[in-house]
Amino acid sequence: MNEQEKEILRHPGFDVEAIRRDFPYLEDKNPVIYLDNAATTQRPRQVLERMDAFYRHENANPLRGNHRLSLYATEAYEKAREHVAAFIHAESSEQIIFTRNATESLNLVAYYFGLNVLKPGDEVLITRLEHHSNCVNWQFACQRSGATLRYIELGEDYQLDPEDFAAKLSEKTKVLAISAASNVIATLPPVKAMIEKAHALGVVTVLDGAQYAPHTATDVQDLGCDFFAFSGHKMGAPFGIGVLYGKRALLEAMPPFLYGGEMIEYVEDASSTFAELPYKFEAGTMNVGGAIGLDAAITYLEGIGLDKIEAYEKALASYLAEKLEALGGVTIYRPRQHETGTMVDFNLAGAHPHDVSTIMDASDVAIRSGHHCTQPLHRGLHISSSCRASVAFYNTVEEVDAFLKSVENVRSVLGLTADAASKEDAPWI
Repeated sequence: MNEQEKEILRHPGFDVEAIRRDFPYLEDKNPVIYLDNAATTQRPRQVLERMDAFYRHENANPLRGNHRLSLYATEAYEKAREHVAAFIHAESSEQIIFTRNATESLNLVAYYFGLNVLKPGDEVLITRLEHHSNCVNWQFACQRSGATLRYIELGEDYQLDPEDFAAKLSEKTKVLAISAASNVIATLPPVKAMIEKAHALGVVTVLDGAQYAPHTATDVQDLGCDFFAFSGHKMGAPFGIGVLYGKRALLEAMPPFLYGGEMIEYVEDASSTFAELPYKFEAGTMNVGGAIGLDAAITYLEGIGLDKIEAYEKALASYLAEKLEALGGVTIYRPRQHETGTMVDFNLAGAHPHDVSTIMDASDVAIRSGHHCTQPLHRGLHISSSCRASVAFYNTVEEVDAFLKSVENVRSVLGLTADAASKEDAPWI
């Protein structure tokens, strides 16, 4: 932890206690310290109240009626789309597709390429870091098309190996699909530079932004990516709302993913024509309440400032990693010499990750254990599972200190010491 990060924690630039009062879960003095924010975040009352107001007083199906309530719902739905476009600096709101989550967004893209673009001899390049939603979908695409799936491996300091990337990116590569931020080891790949190299070969680029957009000001035009996906529930919005951004030419070339509802223009007996962007990808009744909640969540984050959020979260995660390592007997899977994200992945010597999280839960500390939907990454780390503590801007130094005490309690319960066991003594690690 550097001096700048220490200063941020002393003077974060915003009132953490005031922020905590915006979250009913935290204001209720809930005893559980929540450090599983990479899985999902708590919701501020501003989001909950806006959604409640919609369902109580404005509820109607958007895009389908001429009565005032339907028009109000349509206006709110499209306002949310415009706000999302501005939030990620998209060229147009027509390039914003509402989905259920980042997983559906990434699957929509892979489904199209697997059925319509890829062919035998082609290659799809992903990384060892990928969440299953940006891995299994491309496995399917390659299996359907006869293309080959290749992985960019990790090098030093939990970074993607630049030489491996250079060796595997070729004229055969048709898609580069990468996480903008790891959901496990906090690695932040140099995605902009990687995209530039891919585009020089005509490669389509897909960014999984699920762990990026909630924490960092996002500019898809500056990044240069062809597609960008993220989920609302990881940034204070409700479950069930996600976003796919795509460059217009690619979205226009893609056929619909689902059929029915407002995604059509005209239906003949034997054929149909489809609506313009973005509606051809939004079949059936859409989650207008979720879109309104996402709109409110973005407003809330922007009110605090993404720059302040990013600085505080990274400083707090750095503090957690430093103090955790100082306990001894802990293996931390996280860059030390490079910029990192908001989580700390670790294993406690001699303890199964599930035992660690279960005992910590009994001490009112919530963390994640398992493979975190990244089995290929865990194989690359030569472990089968791990523990993950992930912070948000409403977490405090005091909560991190309580987490550290809980780690010590795990040792006490299991009868362990800092040097009592090694990886070799624990086959699950």
